[in-house]
Amino acid sequence: MIIAYDMAYQIPPWNFILSCLPSNKTADFHWPSGVFKNSSVFSRNDQRADNNFRSLDSHPSEFASTESFYCCLWSQHDKSSSRCANSTERKTSVSSPAFSQALQQRGVSWSIECWVRGDLKILICNLESLSKNSSKISEFQTHLSYVLLEASQEDSPIVSQKSNFQVVRCDCNRSKDCECHVPISTANLSSTSWIFLEITNGAIFLQSPIMSVKRINIVKPDPPLHLLMEITDEGKLKISWSSPLLVPYQLQYEVKYSVKSTETMGQQIAAIVLDTSLLVDNVLPGSSYTVQVRGKRLDGPGFWSDWTTPSKFIAPEVIYFPPKILTSVGSNASFYCIYKHQNKIIPSKNVFWWLNLAEKIPSSHYDVMNAHVSRVTLLNMNATKPRGKYTYDAVYCCQENECHHRYAELYVIDVNINISCETDGYLTKMTCRWPANTVSSLMGSMLQLRYFRSSLYCSDFPTTHHASDPKDCHLQKDGFYECTFQPIFLLSGYTMWIQIIHSLGSLESPPTCVVPDSVVKPLPPSRVNAEIMVKTGLLNVSWRKPVLPENKLQFQIRYAVNGHGEQWKVHQVYGSESQSASFQVLDLCTVYVTQVRCKRLDNLGYWSNWSNPAYTVVMDIKAPIRGPEFWGVINEDVMQKERNITLFWKPLGKNQSLCSVRRYTVNHYTVNNMTWSEDIGNDTKVTFPWTELTHTVTVVAVNSIGPSVMNFNLTFSWKMSTVNSVQSLSAHVVNSSCVVLSWMVIPTEYTLMYFVIEWNNLDEENGIKWIRVPSNVKKYYIHDHFIPIEKYHFSLYPVFLEGVGKPTMTNTFTREDIMKQENDPGLYVIIPIIIFSSILLLGTLLISHQRMKKLFWEDVPNPKNCSWAQGVNFHKRVDVL
Repeated sequence: MIIAYDMAYQIPPWNFILSCLPSNKTADFHWPSGVFKNSSVFSRNDQRADNNFRSLDSHPSEFASTESFYCCLWSQHDKSSSRCANSTERKTSVSSPAFSQALQQRGVSWSIECWVRGDLKILICNLESLSKNSSKISEFQTHLSYVLLEASQEDSPIVSQKSNFQVVRCDCNRSKDCECHVPISTANLSSTSWIFLEITNGAIFLQSPIMSVKRINIVKPDPPLHLLMEITDEGKLKISWSSPLLVPYQLQYEVKYSVKSTETMGQQIAAIVLDTSLLVDNVLPGSSYTVQVRGKRLDGPGFWSDWTTPSKFIAPEVIYFPPKILTSVGSNASFYCIYKHQNKIIPSKNVFWWLNLAEKIPSSHYDVMNAHVSRVTLLNMNATKPRGKYTYDAVYCCQENECHHRYAELYVIDVNINISCETDGYLTKMTCRWPANTVSSLMGSMLQLRYFRSSLYCSDFPTTHHASDPKDCHLQKDGFYECTFQPIFLLSGYTMWIQIIHSLGSLESPPTCVVPDSVVKPLPPSRVNAEIMVKTGLLNVSWRKPVLPENKLQFQIRYAVNGHGEQWKVHQVYGSESQSASFQVLDLCTVYVTQVRCKRLDNLGYWSNWSNPAYTVVMDIKAPIRGPEFWGVINEDVMQKERNITLFWKPLGKNQSLCSVRRYTVNHYTVNNMTWSEDIGNDTKVTFPWTELTHTVTVVAVNSIGPSVMNFNLTFSWKMSTVNSVQSLSAHVVNSSCVVLSWMVIPTEYTLMYFVIEWNNLDEENGIKWIRVPSNVKKYYIHDHFIPIEKYHFSLYPVFLEGVGKPTMTNTFTREDIMKQENDPGLYVIIPIIIFSSILLLGTLLISHQRMKKLFWEDVPNPKNCSWAQGVNFHKRVDVL
């Protein structure tokens, strides 16, 4: 059958009634007041409605039309929109005769409510029996037929045949109601749905009129979420919540709360708000609030959601507002307080303030806001110093002798964050950094660099700008945040600052402005070379300056002996066009490592990194100044009647050889004018036979420049080896590291050039040690390591112009001699002390004698001046009794 749109009952966003009764009993049925007085209930003739509903079923043979029922839909909220339809009695089965008879006599009514669930996926219709015998609802079977149209009601004035309707069975297992669920699509909630109900108990078949609904008009939202309550910074109670999910339109909210306190008992208050929060004034310490919230569509019809679960909030006995403050160093901050003690609010004039319970805040910082509210203002604050796990200062509101355990939290952060920027040597990017430890104590904070760019250079007084952009920066391992600007405008001014974002508020560091061209870190110089100049003896360093930047540059050279890099010395070069520099160094015969760096000559920007190191190469500057000092030892083999001479010397140092020695040569000279040279290489010892009466040798040092010019000669003569010019030689031990040798010289006719002292340990085979001593010296201290229990041999050789003379020798110290000297400290300590003490004692006696003589003769009269003393012999002993 075809049903016109205007015959459908419009489902309202509230409950409505379905009442059914036999047609012959409609006059006796107790309709709600005013229903039948409205002509719209049966505005059409009964025959038309009867015909329409009889043709509803495509198989009329299933029905026995012995009696018709009228089923009407109506609402106590809107009686003008009632609608009725005709139903029939079905004879296929029989239910309880008593019940069927009662139904035919009195009819039956249900309260119906239809809504779209909060997830927007299910349309629900709930039927609740209004019959006195409500338990009989379970004897009915209920089906809901529906068709969901994607077009609006205005676009679909006609509904298709009944065969297009889908049927769902309702759940009537409950004692008093049935619930029908229709799945719907969330794609177009503004489209129309057409539904009707079929209710039967096996004997009676009842059918509701056609109902239509615009699904978005009957949405029942889920209750609001996340109901929270807190005291605001202004001392008010803020009730806040979140909108439920999947709401297709804006909601309005109803908030109901009750407050209990010593001043107010159980006061109930409700308010309608459009926002998701409500501020409650006049919050008193210790008061208790119980709050619930529900939501409903703001514009147009819809259902109220269920109430949220009751949430309770008890205001503390001491209320601080704000409870926490985040501010910067040097600023001021104010706290307000309401103090309740033993169910009595303390007058604000009797409130005192303490900081960390250790420092009483002066009363000059207090203000009385009203009878109950006190304020304290802290001026020019310093940064908060973390104390263990506490990263804030605790501000306490107290009465005269007592402070409550609750406190307000004060976070004072030093926002003077140093932002440093550096432009790379290729002038393509600028990297900016700042330390993260400045606000490390502020947990939960987020740091963000913000900036804006001016077209040219920086202003004299940079300021923050609302049109700034954030910059993505990352924390590095060295504890710095770092971010990169690329590409860059070299002459633009980049004003930047750090924004500290926290739940307590936002702080900003003082802005700084950077021009990329002024913070360039050039590339290091390249092709660095270092060498010691042979002609001048200077260290010369050369390099190639970087191509960018094009500004004039200054350079620094650092150098050190290779292997001693921590002992760098720096040489400054100011010539912007310079590409080399020379300067003196202490040691010309060593390897130096050198590096070069550069910076703008106007001192803007940074020094570049040091260049790759360059090393000098050791080269001989000139021939050795002189050959090595050497000495020779004569070895005589009596059995074979042979004499050999062994020469030995110490290698020349770098300063003597300038800078190296490639080899040594020994030149030999004899009385027969025979000369020859012997190449020793790098050895420092050579042995040759002594066969001539006189044999002179010279040791020459040779490097890459040439041989040494000034050399030592040593002549060995058989004749001179018998000449003795030393009368006596003695050795004395000073200590284990020093022995003194003394000798006396006998005049000779030969020219004495110098002495050579030899010594060696007789108990070891460490070789002979020797030293050259001037000819005018008669005593010499030998510094070596002497073992007291060992025996030593000392020899003194006079060396004449004609040759080496006869040596004088002495064997030194046995163990007893050394122990005797070691156990006789009087030689060094006691004797000087005794002499000094004797002199001091003698002086003391002389002074005492003079003083006693003076004191004694002051009391004795002078005989020459006394008459009674004339003729008395004072030298004669007189005994006085």
